[in-house]
Amino acid sequence: MGETMPPRSLALHRFAVATAVATLGLIVAGGLVTSTESGLSVPDWPLSYGRLMPPMVGGVRYEHGHRMVATAVGILTVVLAVWLARKEPRRWVRRLGLLAVVAVVAQGVLGGLTVIFLLPTAVSVAHACLAQTFFCLTVAIAVVTSPRWQPGEGKRSAGTGPTDLHPPPYSELLPRLAALTAGAVFLQLAIGAVMRHTKAGLAIPDFPLSLGRVVPPLDSFPIAIAFAHRAWAVVIAGLVFATVVAAFSAGNRRTALFLGALVLAQIALGALTVLSRKNVAITTAHVATGALLLGTSLALSLLSMSRARAARPAEVLMAREALAWK
Repeated sequence: MGETMPPRSLALHRFAVATAVATLGLIVAGGLVTSTESGLSVPDWPLSYGRLMPPMVGGVRYEHGHRMVATAVGILTVVLAVWLARKEPRRWVRRLGLLAVVAVVAQGVLGGLTVIFLLPTAVSVAHACLAQTFFCLTVAIAVVTSPRWQPGEGKRSAGTGPTDLHPPPYSELLPRLAALTAGAVFLQLAIGAVMRHTKAGLAIPDFPLSLGRVVPPLDSFPIAIAFAHRAWAVVIAGLVFATVVAAFSAGNRRTALFLGALVLAQIALGALTVLSRKNVAITTAHVATGALLLGTSLALSLLSMSRARAARPAEVLMAREALAWK
């Protein structure tokens, strides 16, 4: 049998949403640490200057503040996992909760290693990428515990395969486009993390051209990674445009408008980051908007996929009736 509709706990869903929002706040806090170059303002770990609460002055307020937010998010994640274990009937959703706990613990360890080993690029980039992965997990949990989640209540009967059905574009195109967009955004965030942690953010100091050209001379790693970030942004803009069109066609107009607004804001913030010579507020907003773009694309993909699965039994019935009239 297919997946049945479990009873929904609105309180659990709201707590999952709160955890996802707090995780976004954690990404913002981490972005502030990088933007203000406060990564080694607290030179020890897990304590801060040998204390649980050091004087919050200078860069310490950003670095220790980041640790405090991370601790709060870790507690929320554990509570969410326990809640899911006790109340969520779907095993795979309970496993998502456990995976989120593993991810947040690993993230804390990576954060400690960045301090102990004095901000090595590989560990710092892994820390940034795992942050986005953990955010995706919290977004996924918030989506699948939502009342809007519509799992398929049946399955195709024997003899009914892909050749028997011709699903409407909404059933297949939108989930795939949104998932592809989310994957592309994740790759862009990884490229951005490499750029930030190798201090290549201003390797190309002009915009919209790159060193006065459409394609600059790629004779150094900082210029190459900075240009890769810009070039991949064009690909993402195209994917988002296609996803917005598909979402409009499917009736998801609010999500489509929000997604389109996010990518426009992200491009503007990227340009302003360069033109302002990495203003702290603008650079941090650029990081946060990138995470929002990732989370929104993922949520749209999951929700549209669930609706497509829920619609398939009806599509099977319609296909059978069409065949019967032939």
